[in-house]
Parts: sequence; C-alpha cells; structure tokens
Amino acid sequence: MNISDLLNSDLGKQIISGIGGQTGTSASQTSSVLSAALPAILGGLQKNATEGDGDGILSALQSHDGNMLDNLTDFLGNKNAVAADGNGILGHVFGSQLGAVQNGISKKSGVDAGKVSNIIAMAAPVVMGILGKQQRSVGVKDTNGLTDMLGSLLGGNGNNNIGSNILSSLLDRDGDGKVEIDDVADILGGLFGKK
Repeated sequence: MNISDLLNSDLGKQIISGIGGQTGTSASQTSSVLSAALPAILGGLQKNATEGDGDGILSALQSHDGNMLDNLTDFLGNKNAVAADGNGILGHVFGSQLGAVQNGISKKSGVDAGKVSNIIAMAAPVVMGILGKQQRSVGVKDTNGLTDMLGSLLGGNGNNNIGSNILSSLLDRDGDGKVEIDDVADILGGLFGKK
C-alpha cells in the first residue's frame, strides 16, 4: 500500500476524520495536509535510516506497534498525549528544520501553518503505528528492510533518493521545480544532520 492508497482507504478516512475532529480542521484541509505530510514524514524516516539511524527507528517502532489502529477514535481522543508524542517524533525526524517543513506543507496544501503543525503532530504517531504494524507483518528486522519498506510506502522500490526528492518538492517555494539555493540550501543540507 502506498500513501494515496492509504488516504483513500477506510483507515485513511478514519484518520482524516479523527484528526480533523481533534484539530478543528475540515476533511478537505486535513486530507490536503496529510497528502503532503505523510510522504514528508516517511521520506524523512527513510533518509534518517539510510544515514545511520535505522536501528533507532526500528527501536521506536517497537513502542508504536499499531494496536491503536484497532480503536483509532479513542487513541486520537487523548489529544494532548498524542500531540506530545507526535511532536517528539517530528523533532527527531526533522530536527531544527521542522518549521521549514511545516511551512513547505502549508504552502503545498494551502492550509495555515498553525493548523498544519497541529495536524502533523496528531498524524506522526499514527504513521509510526502503521509502520510498526507493517514492520511486523513483513518481518522487517534490519535497516535495509526498513528502507525498502519505507520506499514501497512512498510508491517506490526502496530508492534512497525518494525521501530527498519529496522534501525538495516541499521546499520548492515558487513551484518551478527548483529548490532555491539562497533560502533552502542549508535546510536540505542540515535537514537530517546529527541532532
């Protein structure tokens, strides 16, 4: 299953409805943000995994085993705990460049950056739960398996450039297909640097 399949599935509709209900955003706003944010989160995880944090991500997936997907409404109802977990995940994935990624998602989705921040904080633990469930179902035990799994969810075949390409498109401010060197070169350079 890739991102577009996920968002169009029954689970995707539950995620959109549940997160929208907790953040006060419409289904179209929530869906638009998630369409941009989920590939960014997965791309960030994939990039981190290929740059030496695969074991850390695999370890984090142990505590996000996907059980909450069986009762998503109750899980998302614990808004403060979910958002705190989500902000921790996002901080680890994006580091000091989280604000730049949020602004990129805001521009791409047309949704206010403050709402984007709330939506992706709620979404991050759900993404980790989906990954945790997928990890167990396909038996991923090492970094190579992890990057392949992330790549397939991104619609590729484990290609290590997918995460970079998605983030580049998010940070392309004027939509011309080029990331502006003057403003974003250091964002991409430092996006997944050591924290």
